[in-house]
Amino acid sequence: VVNVKASGFASSSATHIPQAPHHAAKAKRVIHIFLNGGLSHVDSFDPKPLLKKYEGKELPSAYETERKTGGGFPSRFKFNKHGESGIEVSELFPKVAECVDDMCIIRSMHTNIPAHGPSTLMMNCGNNQLARPSLGSWVTYGLGTENQNLPGFVTLCPGGFPTGGAPNWQSAFLPSPYQGSYIDSQHEDVEKLVKNIKSHYSSKEGQRQQLDLLTELNYLHQKKRQEDAALEARIQSFELAYRMQFEATDAFDVHDEPEHIKEMYGTSVQSRQMLIARRLLERGVRFVQLWHGPGQPWDSHDDVEVQHKRLSGQCDQGIAALLKDLKQRGMLDDTLVVCTGEFGRTPTVEIAEPGISVAKGNGRDHNHHGFTAWMAGGGVKGGHIHGATDDFGFKAVDKPVHVHDLHATILHLLGFDHEALTYRHAGRDFRLTDIHGHVVTDILT
Repeated sequence: VVNVKASGFASSSATHIPQAPHHAAKAKRVIHIFLNGGLSHVDSFDPKPLLKKYEGKELPSAYETERKTGGGFPSRFKFNKHGESGIEVSELFPKVAECVDDMCIIRSMHTNIPAHGPSTLMMNCGNNQLARPSLGSWVTYGLGTENQNLPGFVTLCPGGFPTGGAPNWQSAFLPSPYQGSYIDSQHEDVEKLVKNIKSHYSSKEGQRQQLDLLTELNYLHQKKRQEDAALEARIQSFELAYRMQFEATDAFDVHDEPEHIKEMYGTSVQSRQMLIARRLLERGVRFVQLWHGPGQPWDSHDDVEVQHKRLSGQCDQGIAALLKDLKQRGMLDDTLVVCTGEFGRTPTVEIAEPGISVAKGNGRDHNHHGFTAWMAGGGVKGGHIHGATDDFGFKAVDKPVHVHDLHATILHLLGFDHEALTYRHAGRDFRLTDIHGHVVTDILT
């Protein structure tokens, strides 16, 4: 076992060797559910009954947003208490609400910018605009992977790329094997899910001979270039692609799951990718990220009631099934499940402005001042609420948690001091949290 040093460790050749973290870890692996576009917290996990009093009325000036919005807009969804903890969750997520006693709901999240691209990068890479390694890349850099035949970091997004595309799971200046492997999870056929997963032109033995020759030529080429890390990464990529043919087909094919498991997850694309995520974790993949779809599907500037109900209907059953399935298999204790968007939505109604094609008056604008994220398993308190937004749900006011704090806490649960997990690049040590971030100790078990 190799210990991670503050100045970085090893070369890209050590990518798949399991590593020892700085301290005893509560979590060994991560699933990040990304509701890209911005889930409305005041319609889901953060009830604000006072908004009813201000319906259609201007909120106090302290709650002005960057863009002009209209009057107060109370949620159209009913909130109910659930579980022994009595935590309120809206009817958008009735099945997820059944798991609330295993969930830690952070109602005081905030970030820097109310724009999809920068905020999505911040949530994934800890920076609004620069090319920095993603959270999944830092995790696999720190811990390695327990499976030599699958990537350590897999990102599933059905139908195409989210806003910002591949930089959201990039390795940036970390060695390239640490980047996420993108899978278009809209497909059920494994050969469409993972392109070129099978060769129709050569036997396994023939492929091995070809790869051995290619590797020998690449190493000869590498010796003349001072052990170039990028070339080493390419050699590894060829090797991993070959090894994936033995395990990827099994990992991504959910048809052999028992019928009661498939029924528990449901039949939607979201449900299937939740099930795939569990199968990947079982096979030693370290970090799995699940996007709702291309672009920003949760971006309900109009018709928030209709759109959020449609979207939650696609993922509610699958998310709940994932939590229950991990728990019944004894995996939830050391698996950290994180669910976020890039920001929240305003407690006021969206109104039209020049150049903005929204005018229905039944949607919500972006809100980076306050929103909700939740975590489950892996060392966080279940049935727990951390922090709060103000009476209207506009701004985090009690125990605010910045994205940097969330990242610091995730790394802590995985056994890392976020200030010491660094990589030397361009003459200085970089880390996921830059010069920021504090572990949110109140949510830890």
